[in-house]
Amino acid sequence: MYTKYEQTAHYIRQFITEGTPEFAIILGSGLSSLQDEIAPIVEIPYAGIPNFPQSTVEGHGNKLIYGTLGGKYVLLMSGRFHYYEGYPMAEVTFPIRIFHLLGIKKLIVSNASGGVNPNFSVGDIMLIRDHINMFPEHPLRGKNLEKFGTRFPDMSQAYDRQMIDLAETIAMEQGTQLQKGVYVGLQGPTFETPSEYGMVRAIGGDAVGMSTVPEVIVARHQGMRVFALSIISDLGGKDISPNVSHTEVLNAVNAAMPKVLALVREFVKRSK
Repeated sequence: MYTKYEQTAHYIRQFITEGTPEFAIILGSGLSSLQDEIAPIVEIPYAGIPNFPQSTVEGHGNKLIYGTLGGKYVLLMSGRFHYYEGYPMAEVTFPIRIFHLLGIKKLIVSNASGGVNPNFSVGDIMLIRDHINMFPEHPLRGKNLEKFGTRFPDMSQAYDRQMIDLAETIAMEQGTQLQKGVYVGLQGPTFETPSEYGMVRAIGGDAVGMSTVPEVIVARHQGMRVFALSIISDLGGKDISPNVSHTEVLNAVNAAMPKVLALVREFVKRSK
């Protein structure tokens, strides 16, 4: 497997002829407009990258974009891979391994999620401060690759506290109200039942989704700093039937995008 990682990294490295990427950015459902904020240097379609999977979800692109954002070099992943698409965890998290081999130290992850905190509203931006992993397969299961990290990585600070503090400072300056909470990762692809939303809240979750957690675990395994945000696209709970659709998720994300774009642009610019 390590040979495949090296092969893929070598291919992508040929396109990075200017600068060195400081950030990797993963876009979630409906968040593709963030790529318009990047001054592109080169675009790399997934289809041409050796060993790279393909995203099959509406609202996801299928390309890497290398360019600048806020004066920093970034490598943006337009379209991620999900466990529910049928990919094993090694493929879901394949790009994270490549980011490490490319020398990238910081990861920004975005997603759309269902809110279960009664203080949340549709369209809220939630900074993820922690997560609960409820996927049926762990992304580090199997032989440990010591070249990436230790067998038993510490997850006590999966989400970088300094990055969270910076985002909160920027949001305050921009007049943007942020939520902060715990993201629960489930396998999908069904949206949760009212009772399942209630379970998520009962175990300490503030929002629930079908991504992010595997990528974050692998990023932390190899020592990357992680910042993650989630747009609350619907609300659910024991006594609430959200009747949500993927179209409604995308609509909620689109409404929140101007604030997300302003926050991420300034966040990258001021990150150290």
